[in-house]
Amino acid sequence: MKYQYKTKGVCSRAMEVEIDDNGIITNATIIGGCQGNTTGVAALVKGYKATEAISRLKGIQCGARGTSCPDQLATCLEQALAASKA
Repeated sequence: MKYQYKTKGVCSRAMEVEIDDNGIITNATIIGGCQGNTTGVAALVKGYKATEAISRLKGIQCGARGTSCPDQLATCLEQALAASKA
């Protein structure tokens, strides 16, 4: 399943994730933001169960923004999982 998410409160503009039927992230792309960091985070979550990636990324802060690109990726993954159950 492929899911697209428009980010909120961060430098990146959007995220796309693909999750297989077993809940494993097969692809992640973060559009915009600090290219080295976002490319690295996206590469690191590939092969992880989406639920594990969420637990590791959720709540990470970037300054006083109240969120971060990793936190937004966790939100993207949560919404993707919810959409797959609908």
